[in-house]
Amino acid sequence: MHPNPAFRQTPSGQNLAFARARSFGMLAVNAADGPLLSHIPFQLAEDCLSLDLHLVRSNPISRTLATPQPAVIAVTGPEGYISPDWYGMEDQVPTWNYVAVHLRGTLSLLPEDEMHGLLDRLSAQFEGRLAPKTPWTSAKMSTGAMERMMRMIVPCRMVVEDVQGTWKLSQNKPDAARLGAADGVDAAGQAPEAAALARLMREV
Repeated sequence: MHPNPAFRQTPSGQNLAFARARSFGMLAVNAADGPLLSHIPFQLAEDCLSLDLHLVRSNPISRTLATPQPAVIAVTGPEGYISPDWYGMEDQVPTWNYVAVHLRGTLSLLPEDEMHGLLDRLSAQFEGRLAPKTPWTSAKMSTGAMERMMRMIVPCRMVVEDVQGTWKLSQNKPDAARLGAADGVDAAGQAPEAAALARLMREV
């Protein structure tokens, strides 16, 4: 997380809402030979005290979970390069604006008989965003196909113990400079989510 307090003022509820909306992040745990990373979708519980995910059984992280492990999930959002020319101020330097939320806690395996329910909840979460499409459900699978595929993955839960967010959106600049930089991001369109980044810079 960026140490500048200007970028660390976002309330916990907004950080959690951002993580829920994205529901995809980079999971990291420590191992004997160094950090292990995996990119995973997840479902944050309604009370935000835990989140559920699954891992491929052969994933090295899965092998560390014979006992619960400290873990962090980094959820990232709109990001992009900021040219100092966009501020309309002298003696500025280039930087990078971005949004990131870190969820820290303890990761553990769930009983394997919870796998099917976890997958159904996770798919329902994402299918629900595709309206008016008729949602896919596991009931569409052929007899035995779902069970065969579930043998390849393991269900996990992380108890969320700490939530931190960095919303680095040029809040440390005068309003006119920040809005000028937002216009520059919009016009340049140099990041896949440039429009979203520019919008956040204007709203902050």
